[in-house]
Amino acid sequence: MQKITAAITAVGKYLPDYVLTNKELETMVDTNDEWIVSRTGIKERRILKGDNKGTSFMAIRAAKNLLEKKNIDPKEIELVIVATATPDMQAASTSAFVATEIGATEAFSFDLIAACSSFLFGMSTAAKYIESGRYKKVLLIGADKNSSMIDYTDRATCIIFGDGAGAVLFEPNTEGLGLQDEILRSDGVGREFLHVKAGGSMLPASEETVKNKLHYVHQDGKTVFKYAVSNMADVSAKILKRNKLSLTDVDWLAAHQANKRIIDATARRMKLDEKQVMINIDKYGNTTSATLPLLLNDYENELKKGDTIIFAAFGGGFTWGSIYYKWAY
Repeated sequence: MQKITAAITAVGKYLPDYVLTNKELETMVDTNDEWIVSRTGIKERRILKGDNKGTSFMAIRAAKNLLEKKNIDPKEIELVIVATATPDMQAASTSAFVATEIGATEAFSFDLIAACSSFLFGMSTAAKYIESGRYKKVLLIGADKNSSMIDYTDRATCIIFGDGAGAVLFEPNTEGLGLQDEILRSDGVGREFLHVKAGGSMLPASEETVKNKLHYVHQDGKTVFKYAVSNMADVSAKILKRNKLSLTDVDWLAAHQANKRIIDATARRMKLDEKQVMINIDKYGNTTSATLPLLLNDYENELKKGDTIIFAAFGGGFTWGSIYYKWAY
């Protein structure tokens, strides 16, 4: 029997229309375009505007974009995973609503929450369902409405994050392509350095939590930067060594788009040329769970069957990891 691997066979995306530029941020907080670009590499980011529009709004549109491009019946989808750090609401599953709205009525679904590593962990999860032979079509969506938890008077965080969604379809492959290997990690020591303090079960919403702005993202930038650079670069280098991959074997680095300096540090650790590094942080900022699928969408026409891609991500908690993947179409 041929070995089954899990391969991405289609991609889709959605980005809000509203573009928040660095120039506009200059009117909101004490910052400027030159400082933002030099520190983060970000020039603009997309923001979802409008009442009653949550993460599901973008996830649904990214999924529909994929289904239209692939020209498949949504009833063929057997599992829908929504990787996100900003679910629509507590208790109710965002993925269940997304699956119903796109017509995936034969699928079961669940949300996967692992901060900025959510999509990377979702790739591993989706692959396992495919490799088991039980399911043939798994839809993985990375989507986040980060603007819902950003204080636009806090220049440390408001310059970084944007909104967006990307989707990929995993199917069985018997050519040896798709997901090859993974190194995934987590460490609870990072909990205090990147979080939204209130709104969860430890500190429910109250008049006091709202007044004290505890429902916005708090980030200890220096600490997060240090951990991100060392850990993301470390696992990426390890996965190369474990699979005996040389520099010439790697076609692309698809790293979580949190900060261009972190991406550059990871590429240097792997000794990769900048032409091998996927970049779109300048256009979208950090879209959390959506950064990796948005990279695949933006670079889809440049990818060739058999290309080796090293995925890497780092997120709050802390969570991080790397995946060795061979492009399948």
